[in-house]
Amino acid sequence: MPLSTALEAAYLIDRLDRLTRSGGNIAELNPAQWEALRYLSRANRFSRTPAALAGYVGSTRGTISQTLIALEQKGLASRQSSRRDGRSVELALTRRGEAVLRSDPLRRLADDITAATGGDAGELLATLHGILSATIARNDGRAFGICRTCRHFRRNAKPGSASPHHCSLLDESLSDYDGDAICQEHEAAA
Repeated sequence: MPLSTALEAAYLIDRLDRLTRSGGNIAELNPAQWEALRYLSRANRFSRTPAALAGYVGSTRGTISQTLIALEQKGLASRQSSRRDGRSVELALTRRGEAVLRSDPLRRLADDITAATGGDAGELLATLHGILSATIARNDGRAFGICRTCRHFRRNAKPGSASPHHCSLLDESLSDYDGDAICQEHEAAA
């Protein structure tokens, strides 16, 4: 039976993922550890928690706990009590973790995408975002969108300050970095 074009595309995406992961033994990290490092590098300060990481990668908290223990032992990530409530845990990349990410195997895949699209991957990106949204909805997951595209984001609420933006949901000031990071509380703006 011949494959549908969509099924063939799904197989190619899966194969690209596996090939990219097979080249990822830099710093002796397994795929789950790479995924956690990538998430921590992209998440805003409100979303760098074990629970948010588990939700983002679609894993159990137990698996995430083991992943974080390994990253801490390798000096790539750290945990500390939340500055907001003192009970929850905040995660962060260490300088070494940031350095390891500069050798992320996904960067080579990004180079291949740039070459294949002539530097204009906008259409591919939009298509993949649509597919991801449908998959997240089917799996009852969370979107984790970019903070500045959220309905709760208030641009330049305090012009001239180090944290000029504001999250009306969390009632927190946001820096430019926070505005460009992914957030577990994201709700698309209308």
